Amino acid sequence: MDGVEFCWGTIKSFAIDTSSQFSPPPPPPYSEDKNSAFVKQYTDVYNTNKNLTKEQIEIAKFWDDNPFVIQHNGHLMFADKKITPGGHWIGITEIACKKTKANGVKTAQAYALTSIALYDAFICCWEVKYKYSYARPVTNINEKIDHNWLPLLQTPPFPEYTAGHSTISAAAAVTLTHLFGDNFEFQDTSDLHYIGMQRHFKSFSLAAEETAMSRYYGGIHYLNSSLMGAAQGKQMAEFIWQKLKLTN
Repeated sequence: MDGVEFCWGTIKSFAIDTSSQFSPPPPPPYSEDKNSAFVKQYTDVYNTNKNLTKEQIEIAKFWDDNPFVIQHNGHLMFADKKITPGGHWIGITEIACKKTKANGVKTAQAYALTSIALYDAFICCWEVKYKYSYARPVTNINEKIDHNWLPLLQTPPFPEYTAGHSTISAAAAVTLTHLFGDNFEFQDTSDLHYIGMQRHFKSFSLAAEETAMSRYYGGIHYLNSSLMGAAQGKQMAEFIWQKLKLTN
C-alpha cells in the first residue's frame, strides 16, 4: 500500500507552535556493520519476537488498535475493523470520567484536552515519520536474516520512526494524569466489544508505558522508536498543559 497520510506533518496544530517543535534526534543510520546500532535493533526485534511470553503476546494484541487489518480467506481479501489508537484513549477518558462521576464541565474538559493532545501528537509524530522514512523491522529482517519472518502484528503502511501509538499514548496519559491524578487505577474495557479483551492498570502512565512496549513485542517497531516516541509525546503534552493553563 502507499504510505498513509504523508502530509499530516503540515496540518495546522491546536496548541503546539509547529509540527517539528519537539522533534527527537534521528534514528540509527543505515549500516551493514554487525556491531552497529542499526543492525542490533532489527536483530533484537527478530530474536524477541520469536521468544515472546504469553503476557507479551497478550499485551501486543490488546494494544494493536489497527483499524484496517488485511485478512485473507482463500481468494477473498477483506479488512477487519478494530478500534483506533486515538479512539482507545478516548475510551479510557470516558472510563475515568465515569469512575470519578465527573460533572459536565470536568467531562467536557477531559474530552477536549485529551483530544487536543492526541491530535497534536499525531501531527508531531507524522512529521518525524516522513522526515526520515525509516524502514520497518520486517523489511530489514526479511532482507538480512529470515526471508519468511513475519511480525506478530500486521505492519501498517507508514514509516517506522517514531512509533505513533507510543507518542499519542504518552501524550494522552500526561493529560489524563493532570486531570485525574497519578496512581489512578482503572479497568480498561475500551476494546472489549472489538476484541473481547480487557486489562487493569494502576495509572495512566503505566498504561502508556505498556503501549510503547506493545509495538516492540508486536514486531512492528524497534525499541528505540517506541521509547523516543513516548518521550516526544510526554514533552509535547506537558507543553500543551502549561500553555492552556486550564484548572481542574
